[in-house]
This record gives sequence, structure tokens and C-alpha cells, in this order.
Amino acid sequence: MIERTLKEELLRVSEHFPVSILTGPRQSGKTTLCKMAFPNYKYVNLENPDTREMIINDPMSFLRNNPNGMILDEAQRYPELFSYLQVIVNEDKSLRFVLSGSNNFILMEKITQSLAGRAALMTLLPLSVAELRPTQSTDEMMFRGFYPAVWGDGLQPYDVYSNYYRTYIERDLQQLINIKDLDLFRQFVRLMASRVANEFNASHISNELGIDVKTAQHWLSILTTSYIAFTLPPYYRNIGKRIIKAHKLYFFETGLVTYLLGIESAEQVATHPLRGALFENMVVSEFYKRRFNQGKTPHLFFYRDNAQKEVDLIEEQSFDQLYTYEIKSAKRYNTQFAAGLDYFRKLYGSKVLGGEIIYDGVEQVESNGYTCRNWQLAVL
Repeated sequence: MIERTLKEELLRVSEHFPVSILTGPRQSGKTTLCKMAFPNYKYVNLENPDTREMIINDPMSFLRNNPNGMILDEAQRYPELFSYLQVIVNEDKSLRFVLSGSNNFILMEKITQSLAGRAALMTLLPLSVAELRPTQSTDEMMFRGFYPAVWGDGLQPYDVYSNYYRTYIERDLQQLINIKDLDLFRQFVRLMASRVANEFNASHISNELGIDVKTAQHWLSILTTSYIAFTLPPYYRNIGKRIIKAHKLYFFETGLVTYLLGIESAEQVATHPLRGALFENMVVSEFYKRRFNQGKTPHLFFYRDNAQKEVDLIEEQSFDQLYTYEIKSAKRYNTQFAAGLDYFRKLYGSKVLGGEIIYDGVEQVESNGYTCRNWQLAVL
């Protein structure tokens, strides 16, 4: 078993909230984490139709019979349960429930409707570098990805990600969303994989696929809601512009990206034209994991202006206190790596508390006020 960093935060919030809800992508280890964190809780899987029928017959009695705590897995399979939970925790605040599920569409809707203010919401992403402490090469890491099944169960990456992709497309989306042309949506997902670490342009996508702009935007929202992809907003002093301007696109899992790109080995990653984009994707997703594992919202951005001056990653640790990061897949340091960081520091002055260059080399370099170090050390 790989110890998950989020376990400590999950235990902490469960002391203060009657309901703890764990969301995240399918197969990221949510069930395993719940069982590890709460070994004395009664485990109930609502995927089982017999269990579901038993609960439906008398949900209040079932939920009240909970002296030591209860884990409700695949909770979205019985959406009416959330209303009963609201009544139960209002009656007895000593009761404790942990909910998890693979369908984030329904989970988030029901939390908003029934459990707002009564539940702590946390997100579990695939394994982080801090949890794995891997010894594999960077190319091997990008190819294998970070899903527990690849590391804990010893499965081949292709088997894991092909099954994951088919399950997502053929089960989750078919059940929830009326997508008339699944083949076209498959093309959209693969096209998004080829655009990682680039700005999402709905107009360009719509022209390439022959769909309208609203459809492209809607399909992107599906990928983000289901934790397949995420978007990084641009940094502006004006918060409104962060919402209006184009966002950069990333996937939470590089292993899934390499599968969608048709990459079949770490050796192919090493020579692939998108290696730099895959490397940037991997580093940025690690920053997201670190924030989520601390139970915090990721306040992460990028910077690019009309003159194409850019900074790959900006972390806002408190209002207008910024740390900047340049991400390079190179194995050797180059003084030009800091050009974007210098430019941004001149623009924002004392608001920039520090900067760092993250690269694939092993030597740590101190230069012009910046530290350049290996990506695995930088994301711990």
C-alpha cells in the first residue's frame, strides 16, 4: 500500500464535519484511501444492487445504524440519499459519513443542493511524486503516468489507460450526457491531448472538427468536471481578465495523454515532438496535486502578453504575493531560462517573492537570484 498524503487532511476535516466527500478521477484510489483512513467505519458500496435496494426500503434506519461511522462508496448511485443524509446529520451531529464516487457530475450537484455547509469536500488525484519517490527516468514517468494500478498492481500502462478511456467514454458519458456523436467526441479528446500546455482556442477546435464553438466549450467542461483535464488561467491584476482571457490546457494524467497520442514506450516519449509539452504538463499537475493534498484550492496561473513574453507557472500564495516558475525539459541549464522570470519581476516588482527554474537536469544551479533544480525535488 502506498500511503496517500491526503489521508492526514481527510482525518482532520472528519473531526469537524459530519460528512466528508472525496471526489477525483476514476481509479485514483478513493476507495482505498477511505478504507485506510477509517478502518473501523462500516463500508457500503452502492454499486451493489442488493445493497442499494436494502437502503431504498428504509434509508433513515440504515443511516441511523451508524455508531462507528460509515463509508458510502459510489454514493451517486442513489442520489436521493443526500437528502436523507441532510436530515440525519441535522438530528445527530455526532454521526460521521464519508462519501466517495466516480461520478463527479452528480456528486457536485447533490452536495450543492443538500449538503452545503455540512460537508467537507476534498479531491484525490493520481499518485504524486512525493508519494511515489520514483527511481525511473523522466521519460518512463511520463509514459507510465501516476495511476495506482500501474504502480501498485503492476499493470501495463497501455492496459490501464485503454481500459480507463473506454470506461469513461462508453460508460460514464453514455449514462450522463447526451453526446450524439461519440466518434466525434473521441476525436475531440485526442485533439485535446495533442494540445497540452497550449492555450485552448474554441474557435480553432470547432473549425478543425466541424462543430460549433459552444459544443467545443461544453466538451471541455465535461473533461474538466470529470477530472480528465484542467485549465490554467492567465494572471492579471484585474481578476475579471483571468476569466475572460484564454486558459492553457493540461491533463491530470500524462499516462493517459501518451496513450491518446499513440505513444507505446518511454523511448518514444524521449524523441516525441511533444516531449517538452508533456514535461510541462507533468510538472504543473504535480503542483495541483500538492495543493489538493493539503486540502487547499490551487491558486495557480500562467503569464503571456502580446509580445509573447511568458512565465509557465505562477503561484499566488496570498493576495498579490507571487512565486514564479519556468519549466524546461532540458537536461542542461541555460542562462536564457530566466528571461521570462526577469521580465515578469520587472513588471510586478516586490509582489514577486521568488522565482525558480524547474528542469530535467540533476545539477542544482544558483544564478541571478533564481534556483534551477530537478523537477522531482521542485514538486515535493
